Parts: sequence; C-alpha cells; structure tokens
Amino acid sequence: MSFRSGPSPLLKIIAALALVLLAGPASAHLDESLTGGFLAGFHHPLSGPDHLLAMVAVGIWGAFLGRPLVVLLPVIFPTVMAFGGALGMAGVPMPPVEIGIALSVLLLGGAIAFAWRAPVWIAVTLVAIFAIFHGYAHGAELPSIADPIAFSLGFVLATGLLHVAGILLGLLNDRPGGEIATRVVGGLIAATGVYFLYRAIP
Repeated sequence: MSFRSGPSPLLKIIAALALVLLAGPASAHLDESLTGGFLAGFHHPLSGPDHLLAMVAVGIWGAFLGRPLVVLLPVIFPTVMAFGGALGMAGVPMPPVEIGIALSVLLLGGAIAFAWRAPVWIAVTLVAIFAIFHGYAHGAELPSIADPIAFSLGFVLATGLLHVAGILLGLLNDRPGGEIATRVVGGLIAATGVYFLYRAIP
C-alpha cells in the first residue's frame, strides 16, 4: 500500500468519531418538556461518551470480524441490554456498573486496536456481558422516566444507529490504509476507556 493512501481513511474515521462525540454536548439544550419521551430516549445514548464509544466500537469490531458477527453483535447488544435494563429496574444487585461500562470501552477498543479475531462464542459472550452493564445503568433510571416505553424506543433506535455508524467506519478496513486507521481509532477508544476506568474506581 502506498503511504499517500493511508491518511485518507484515518482522517475520515477520526472526523466521524469527533462528530459523534460532539453530539452529546451539542444536544444538551433539549426542551425540558421532552424529558422522558422518545426524543429524550434517542438523545440519551448520545449524551454519554462512555456509552456512545462502546456502541460504536461494537459496530467497528463486528465489521472487522465479518460474518456472522457483523450482524450478530449489533443484534445481541441491544437485546441483552434490554435484559440488563430489566435488572436495573428491579434493583437486582450488580458489581460496580460504572467499572463494567469503562471496561467495555477499554476492552472493545483494545480488541479493535490489536485486530483480535475472537472466536464467535467469545465475541458474543463479551458483548453480551458488556450490554448487561450498559442496560443496567439505563434501566435503573427508567422508573423515574415519565414515559418509559417511548424513552426505551428512542434509546434502542439511537443504539442501533450507533452500531450502524460503527459498522460503516469498520468497513473502511477493506480500503488501502483502512485497517491501520481503524486500529488507531481502536487505540484511541481504549485509551479513553482507561480514563473512564480511572474515574470509575473509588
């Protein structure tokens, strides 16, 4: 591969990642009357960089791993996340949730950075475990939400779109310099996960 072709996908991935990271603060001015509805649910995954990065990373890793995981991982995450949400609503005791979420960002980013071609069952198990922590964190908030059904629908839709965004970024693997670019982004996600973990540990 030529050196000239390398930076192009890298710049595209970093620019896209920067845009999704900026989405949270930019939309923080939602009208308070929307709190608890569909738009609030849609906004919620975009407002927390830890959740956002984990969901995008699931899509990137799935695209890197190829079939069947490019389809399985984005389906398993929201499905198991709903189960985690039910645990959160029920108040079932869990290990420290923020640590689990930080580890999901760290380990998913690391899997991308090191181009880890995990077996199907390991990739599915890891993503499912991480999804429980993410779902639990949001489920614990749902009882105080004005319209939990509309909120949940918006949340699931935004989660799916973040997975799709990650898959589209991961598809750059097939372009010249694309694998290097996605691995660099994976390293940046993992480094952010280290920061989240530092903040989560008492």
